Amino acid sequence: MIVLGIDPGLSLTGWGVISALSRDKIIPLQYGCIRTKPSETLSERLQNINIELQMLINTYKPEVAAIEELFFLKEAKSVAAVGQSRGAIVLTVSLNKIKLFEYNPRHVKMALTGYGSADKSQMQHMVKTLLRLKEIPKPDDAADALAIAVCHINTVRTLE
Repeated sequence: MIVLGIDPGLSLTGWGVISALSRDKIIPLQYGCIRTKPSETLSERLQNINIELQMLINTYKPEVAAIEELFFLKEAKSVAAVGQSRGAIVLTVSLNKIKLFEYNPRHVKMALTGYGSADKSQMQHMVKTLLRLKEIPKPDDAADALAIAVCHINTVRTLE
Protein backbone atom coordinates (compact mmCIF):
# COMPACT_ATOMS: atom_id res chain seq x y z
CA MET A 1 0.00 0.00 0.00
CA ILE A 2 1.33 3.40 -0.96
CA VAL A 3 0.30 6.19 1.41
CA LEU A 4 0.68 9.93 0.89
CA GLY A 5 0.91 11.73 4.23
CA ILE A 6 0.20 15.45 4.23
CA ASP A 7 0.84 18.12 6.86
CA PRO A 8 -1.15 21.11 5.55
CA GLY A 9 0.01 24.70 5.67
CA LEU A 10 -0.24 27.73 3.45
CA SER A 11 3.48 28.61 3.43
CA LEU A 12 4.75 25.04 3.87
CA THR A 13 2.80 21.88 3.17
CA GLY A 14 4.77 18.84 4.24
CA TRP A 15 4.36 15.62 2.31
CA GLY A 16 5.73 12.11 2.65
CA VAL A 17 5.14 9.00 0.57
CA ILE A 18 5.64 5.58 2.12
CA SER A 19 5.14 2.04 0.93
CA ALA A 20 4.02 -0.65 3.36
CA LEU A 21 5.28 -3.91 1.87
CA SER A 22 4.44 -6.12 4.82
CA ARG A 23 3.23 -5.79 8.36
CA ASP A 24 6.57 -4.57 9.67
CA LYS A 25 8.26 -3.23 6.57
CA ILE A 26 7.49 0.38 5.78
CA ILE A 27 9.71 2.07 3.22
CA PRO A 28 9.92 5.83 2.74
CA LEU A 29 9.74 6.59 -0.99
CA GLN A 30 10.21 10.36 -0.80
CA TYR A 31 9.34 13.38 1.28
CA GLY A 32 9.52 17.14 1.09
CA CYS A 33 7.52 20.36 1.22
CA ILE A 34 5.39 22.41 -1.09
CA ARG A 35 6.40 26.03 -0.55
CA THR A 36 4.38 29.08 -1.42
CA LYS A 37 5.48 32.69 -1.21
CA PRO A 38 3.72 35.29 0.94
CA SER A 39 4.12 37.70 -1.99
CA GLU A 40 1.75 35.55 -4.08
CA THR A 41 -2.02 36.03 -3.92
CA LEU A 42 -4.06 33.49 -1.97
CA SER A 43 -5.38 32.09 -5.24
CA GLU A 44 -1.86 31.64 -6.60
CA ARG A 45 -0.69 29.94 -3.41
CA LEU A 46 -3.61 27.49 -3.35
CA GLN A 47 -3.14 26.80 -7.05
CA ASN A 48 0.56 26.04 -6.45
CA ILE A 49 -0.38 23.59 -3.70
CA ASN A 50 -2.86 21.94 -6.07
CA ILE A 51 -0.37 21.72 -8.96
CA GLU A 52 2.49 20.33 -6.89
CA LEU A 53 0.24 17.88 -5.07
CA GLN A 54 -1.12 16.69 -8.41
CA MET A 55 2.45 16.08 -9.62
CA LEU A 56 3.13 14.00 -6.50
CA ILE A 57 -0.03 11.98 -7.08
CA ASN A 58 0.91 11.41 -10.73
CA THR A 59 4.42 10.31 -9.75
CA TYR A 60 3.70 8.02 -6.79
CA LYS A 61 0.10 6.98 -7.45
CA PRO A 62 -0.86 6.63 -3.77
CA GLU A 63 -3.75 4.34 -2.90
CA VAL A 64 -4.71 6.46 0.11
CA ALA A 65 -3.87 9.83 1.57
CA ALA A 66 -3.73 10.82 5.21
CA ILE A 67 -3.93 14.40 6.45
CA GLU A 68 -3.75 16.11 9.79
CA GLU A 69 -7.08 17.36 11.10
CA LEU A 70 -7.45 21.05 11.64
CA PHE A 71 -6.93 22.03 15.23
CA PHE A 72 -6.95 25.39 16.94
CA LEU A 73 -3.69 27.22 17.10
CA LYS A 74 -3.03 30.36 19.05
CA GLU A 75 -3.83 32.65 16.14
CA ALA A 76 -7.12 32.60 14.27
CA LYS A 77 -5.30 33.88 11.16
CA SER A 78 -3.12 30.75 11.14
CA VAL A 79 -6.17 28.50 11.50
CA ALA A 80 -7.80 30.18 8.50
CA ALA A 81 -4.64 29.84 6.36
CA VAL A 82 -4.24 26.16 7.21
CA GLY A 83 -7.94 25.62 6.57
CA GLN A 84 -7.65 27.12 3.10
CA SER A 85 -4.63 24.95 2.35
CA ARG A 86 -6.53 21.89 3.59
CA GLY A 87 -9.37 22.76 1.22
CA ALA A 88 -7.04 22.76 -1.79
CA ILE A 89 -5.51 19.47 -0.64
CA VAL A 90 -8.83 17.73 0.04
CA LEU A 91 -10.14 18.84 -3.36
CA THR A 92 -7.03 17.61 -5.20
CA VAL A 93 -7.12 14.23 -3.44
CA SER A 94 -10.86 13.91 -4.02
CA LEU A 95 -10.63 14.72 -7.73
CA ASN A 96 -8.11 11.88 -8.03
CA LYS A 97 -10.54 9.50 -6.29
CA ILE A 98 -8.01 8.73 -3.57
CA LYS A 99 -9.49 7.76 -0.23
CA LEU A 100 -8.62 10.37 2.39
CA PHE A 101 -8.16 9.69 6.11
CA GLU A 102 -7.88 12.43 8.71
CA TYR A 103 -6.08 12.14 12.03
CA ASN A 104 -5.80 14.57 14.90
CA PRO A 105 -2.33 15.33 16.27
CA ARG A 106 -2.92 13.34 19.48
CA HIS A 107 -3.88 10.24 17.49
CA VAL A 108 -0.74 10.57 15.35
CA LYS A 109 1.40 10.81 18.48
CA MET A 110 -0.30 7.78 20.03
CA ALA A 111 0.14 5.74 16.85
CA LEU A 112 3.87 6.41 16.68
CA THR A 113 5.01 6.67 20.29
CA GLY A 114 2.17 5.23 22.36
CA TYR A 115 2.04 8.58 24.16
CA GLY A 116 -0.46 11.26 23.09
CA SER A 117 1.58 14.12 24.53
CA ALA A 118 4.89 13.25 22.82
CA ASP A 119 6.88 16.31 21.85
CA LYS A 120 8.11 17.15 18.37
CA SER A 121 11.60 15.78 19.03
CA GLN A 122 10.22 12.42 20.20
CA MET A 123 8.00 12.22 17.11
CA GLN A 124 10.86 13.03 14.76
CA HIS A 125 13.08 10.37 16.32
CA MET A 126 10.30 7.79 15.98
CA VAL A 127 9.85 8.69 12.30
CA LYS A 128 13.59 8.29 11.77
CA THR A 129 13.66 4.95 13.62
CA LEU A 130 10.50 3.43 12.11
CA LEU A 131 11.50 4.36 8.56
CA ARG A 132 15.17 3.45 9.09
CA LEU A 133 16.34 6.88 7.95
CA LYS A 134 19.91 8.08 8.52
CA GLU A 135 18.72 11.44 9.79
CA ILE A 136 15.58 13.22 10.88
CA PRO A 137 13.66 14.47 7.83
CA LYS A 138 13.78 18.23 7.32
CA PRO A 139 11.94 20.52 7.38
CA ASP A 140 9.73 19.59 10.33
CA ASP A 141 6.64 19.65 8.10
CA ALA A 142 8.06 16.78 6.01
CA ALA A 143 8.73 14.74 9.17
CA ASP A 144 5.17 15.47 10.32
CA ALA A 145 3.78 14.30 6.98
CA LEU A 146 5.74 11.04 7.21
CA ALA A 147 4.42 10.61 10.78
CA ILE A 148 0.85 11.00 9.51
CA ALA A 149 1.45 8.39 6.79
CA VAL A 150 2.95 5.93 9.30
CA CYS A 151 0.04 6.67 11.66
CA HIS A 152 -2.36 5.59 8.94
CA ILE A 153 -0.55 2.28 8.42
CA ASN A 154 -0.46 1.62 12.16
CA THR A 155 -4.12 2.56 12.56
CA VAL A 156 -5.29 0.35 9.70
CA ARG A 157 -3.34 -2.58 11.12
CA THR A 158 -4.93 -2.05 14.53
CA LEU A 159 -8.41 -2.16 13.01
CA GLU A 160 -7.72 -5.37 11.00
